[in-house]
Amino acid sequence: MRAVIAADAGGPEVLSVSEVPDVEPGPGEVAIAVAATAINRADLLQRQGHYPPPPGASDVIGLECSGTVVALGEGVEGWTVGDEVCALLAGGGYASRVVVPAGQVMPVPDGVDLVTAAAIPEVAATVWSNVFMVAGLKPSESFLVHGGAGGIGTFAIQLAHQLGARVLTTAGTPDKLAACAALGADVTINYREQDFVEVVKSSTDGAGVDVILDNMGAKYLGRNVTALATEGRLVIIGMQGGSKGELDINALLRKRGAVIATSLRARPVGEKAAICAALVEHVWPLVAEGLVRPVVHGTMPLEEAAAAHALMESGEHTGKIVLTV
Repeated sequence: MRAVIAADAGGPEVLSVSEVPDVEPGPGEVAIAVAATAINRADLLQRQGHYPPPPGASDVIGLECSGTVVALGEGVEGWTVGDEVCALLAGGGYASRVVVPAGQVMPVPDGVDLVTAAAIPEVAATVWSNVFMVAGLKPSESFLVHGGAGGIGTFAIQLAHQLGARVLTTAGTPDKLAACAALGADVTINYREQDFVEVVKSSTDGAGVDVILDNMGAKYLGRNVTALATEGRLVIIGMQGGSKGELDINALLRKRGAVIATSLRARPVGEKAAICAALVEHVWPLVAEGLVRPVVHGTMPLEEAAAAHALMESGEHTGKIVLTV
C-alpha cells in the first residue's frame, strides 16, 4: 500500500509517499481502502516530532479518512465489505489502506460525497465532544470559538448556531470574518485589530460568554478567563500560543468558572466509539439536511502532502484541506 512517510522530524519537505506493507484488521477492526484523508494541525505537530502517536497506533500521520470497507476483523458486526464509510483514527490516514476499531467507523452522511466526507470525522468529534459533551453548551447560551475560519472553527460555528447558541468568533482577515458570518457567527472579531475581551464585553452587556473553545493555550489563558461569564467553561484543545501560562485563580473563583483541557487522539477506544455514536445520532442528521456542512478549502493528491502541510502552516486556508488517495 502507499503511505506518506516522514523521513525525519522537520518541515513539510520531510514528507514523501512510499510503498509499505499492507495493514490487516485484527479482532474488532475494520480495514478501509482510503479514498481521502484530511489535514489537521496535530498532523503538523507529529511531523515536527512534537506529537507522537499513542501506543499501538500507526506511525503514519492522519487522524481521519473516508473510503470503502475492504475487510472485517473477527467479531465485527454492522459493516459489510463494500460499505462507504468515514472514520476517526488514532493514526494511519495518509495511506491507501487503514485499519480502525469498528466503533470509530461511521456511515458517510447522506448528501455528502465520499471525498468530502474525509473532512468531517476529526472536526465533528472534536466539536461535539468538547463543546457539547464536556462543556455542555445549551441553547440560548453564548459561545466563543477562536480561529473560526479553520476546520474546527467553521464546524463549531455552524453546529452551535444550529443548536441555538449565540456565536462569537475570532479570525485574522476581513475575508475570513465574512466567511464566519456566513456560517452563522453573530459576532466576528478581528484578533489583529480588536481586543476580543472588549468585544465580548460589549456584545454581551458585560456578562461574558458561557463557553469558549480555545486552540491557543497559554497566550489567551488570562484573557479567556476574563471573557467568561459566571459559571462559564473554558475548554482548551490546543497550544498554538504556548503551553505554560499564569492562571488567576481568584478571577476564576469569582466567576465559579471551569478551565478544562482535553485531547481526543489518546482517549480509550470505548470513549471514541461513544463519541462517534453520538455524532451519528446528533450531528449526521444536521449534515444530511444541509444545515451543517464541512468547509473544504481544496483537495490535493496524496503525493502533495508536503504542499498541503505548507498551506496549512501559512494560515491562508479557510476550512479543511483534503488529500485524495
